[in-house]
Amino acid sequence: MTLSLSLEKRLEPTPWVPLLPALSVALALPAGGVVLAIAGTNPWEAYKEMALGAFGSLYGLSETVVKAIPLLLAGLGVALAFRMLFWNIGAEGQLHLGALGATWVALNAPDLPAPLLQPLMILAAFFAGAAWGLIPATLKVYAGLNEIITTLMMNYIAILWMDFLVYGPWKDPHGFGFPFTAPFPPAARLLKLPGSRIHLGLALGLAAAGLLAVLLWRTRVGYEIRIIGLNPRAARYAGMNIPKVTLLVLALSGGLAGLAGLSEVAGIQGRLKHGLSPGYGYTAIIVAWLARLNPWAVVGVSVLLGGLLVGGDMLQIAMGLPVTMTYILQGLILFFVLGMEVLSGYRLILRRRGSSRAKT
Repeated sequence: MTLSLSLEKRLEPTPWVPLLPALSVALALPAGGVVLAIAGTNPWEAYKEMALGAFGSLYGLSETVVKAIPLLLAGLGVALAFRMLFWNIGAEGQLHLGALGATWVALNAPDLPAPLLQPLMILAAFFAGAAWGLIPATLKVYAGLNEIITTLMMNYIAILWMDFLVYGPWKDPHGFGFPFTAPFPPAARLLKLPGSRIHLGLALGLAAAGLLAVLLWRTRVGYEIRIIGLNPRAARYAGMNIPKVTLLVLALSGGLAGLAGLSEVAGIQGRLKHGLSPGYGYTAIIVAWLARLNPWAVVGVSVLLGGLLVGGDMLQIAMGLPVTMTYILQGLILFFVLGMEVLSGYRLILRRRGSSRAKT
């Protein structure tokens, strides 16, 4: 007897769709525990160290928020693009372009006062990221090119472009040959919460989440974005200008990721440097899916993933595990998120060859 598996589309999504993020994390943790056990580590002790490191003290919590800020900004951008079925995998490159834009302003106008310099840096970061996002959007709209490929490839262009600058024209002449720019003037550094590294980027992220929520559910453009995401054919039949909306959404998506770059150079590093991002733009994809593309949910999920990054550092310090263990856990979460997403719209059918359906 031969058995086969197939997927059958459900007439209605399963009632447990709102529980998908929690179920995904609940399944990813035991799977990660197996990996930790194979690595010779007690999974319970490892997860305990991660939780205590990320949320067990004021310092750990503040560092978790610091990691969450770029994830929040980039995650909002990714979630917006995904909502209208534009698969923007380029938040990492857009983040780097935002960092370049902010750095250019800081290095070329160092004598401006903070109330003028910082808004200029914010605008430069936003528009640099937006311009980078518009390139694959234009190629998609007018040439039909696959946005997954173009946005992904443009990440490498952006990162290498930044490396060219920090190793070349923008290299600090007093930096002993290290690949970074001269330090930003004090006026270019974002305000910080006293006693921590939490900076103004958090306020930018929360404001962006609120504005996106209003855009999506209180404006005509937001209605069009949601309809295009649900049914592009119906949107086209209704006379919606899909190319125009696509370009607008990718400008906003890239701009938000650009602000994530600003938050790193002006809020944390104080200069542009090689290895600016540990992959915030890619982790933002997990943030967006776990949040089910809801702007307010992105805020909470960013803190969760920020805690995972801080907890991963604790695994290195306390248990001697490599940092790649954190990325394995991130990958497992994304794997289960996507798997549960598929099962929410499809049911798994087990069939015997030559017979009707056997089990569901």
